[in-house]
Amino acid sequence: MNTTEMFLIAMAIILAVPYLVWRVGRTDYWAPLVVVQIVTGIVLGPGVLGKAFPDYYTTVFAPPVIGALNGIAWWAVMVFVWLAGIELDLHEVWRRRRECGTTAGLALAGPLIAGCLVAVGMLAWRDGWMGPAAEPWQFVLGIGMSCAVTALPILILLLEKLDILREPLGMRVLRYASLDDVAIWGVLAIILLDWKRVGHQAAFLAGFAVAAWLFRRLMSRLKETDRWYVGLVWLAVCAYGADWSGLHYMVGAFLAGAVMDRDWFTLENVDKLRHNVLLVLMPVFFLSTGLRTNWSVGGATVFVAAAVLLVASVGGKLAGVGVAGKLLGWAKGDAWTIGWLLQTKALIMIIFVNILLDRQVITSETFTALLLMAVASTMLTVPIVKPRLKQLV
Repeated sequence: MNTTEMFLIAMAIILAVPYLVWRVGRTDYWAPLVVVQIVTGIVLGPGVLGKAFPDYYTTVFAPPVIGALNGIAWWAVMVFVWLAGIELDLHEVWRRRRECGTTAGLALAGPLIAGCLVAVGMLAWRDGWMGPAAEPWQFVLGIGMSCAVTALPILILLLEKLDILREPLGMRVLRYASLDDVAIWGVLAIILLDWKRVGHQAAFLAGFAVAAWLFRRLMSRLKETDRWYVGLVWLAVCAYGADWSGLHYMVGAFLAGAVMDRDWFTLENVDKLRHNVLLVLMPVFFLSTGLRTNWSVGGATVFVAAAVLLVASVGGKLAGVGVAGKLLGWAKGDAWTIGWLLQTKALIMIIFVNILLDRQVITSETFTALLLMAVASTMLTVPIVKPRLKQLV
């Protein structure tokens, strides 16, 4: 078989297997399709399929095929993060800044502190968790922030599933998650700060500020159909500039979306594009994520680390939101529901830890533990929140 044929076989597997598991297994309540796709990516990776059928794995997922799939995955995740930036509604956040700042700050601080403590424990426990290019503070902060992440795009999908996306509760949760989303990328930029290339990074940020001002003036004069095309060009340029400066192309992708107004686009079109990216492109990213999983440190050790990280992540988020609820005088039960919704990890955390792995801040063993934690946290959300919402009706 030639490379094209192997690529098409790989694409058929990537698209068909998770869909069949999701549809035939009727997993939607506890594992939405996006979660099944992530798990399938892990199963199709070298740690499971590669060990069970090494010859088949090396044939279908040969280096030329992996190279082609990686190109699709890079663009898919850049578009997805760009859309997450567009989804930010910072105007409404500013209008309710006391409530949003208090809640978002505590919702971030709780799991961040808990995750950092776990990271310190991991360093004391054994070698092999921290990447070769990392300083201890970068590893600790990276793990802490991984526990604090709220996945804004996946949160939107879950709120749609729960029929509260446009309800007052859903809009509140999105405002809190929006602020945390900004903080996540800001912390990532600090972790990735390269003193050898700080001049490049300063030049990129200065150039970006000027270009963003010109870009916004241009976009305000265009029709919506033209804005989509120009926006995608803007995405590619910003991603290139950020990667050139050493900040990583994902930081550039988020900044490209964050400076764009959601009001420039019809909300229905934004939702359609996000769903289409999830349908057509993101399964390839899930596979490329699965290819990075590694169990060489020992499966039991990785699972123990994932479990401890899950407890720190969920417990820290619920504690932080609980304190915010008491300070702001929320109705009984609101903090529990909001805390569980905000602890959803899924894609944004997976993107975040992919970047940490790329920059050798963490090892593939740590990446695998964090990936398992992200999947588990997302699978817990709907089964725990849905019964609670029925009680509130």
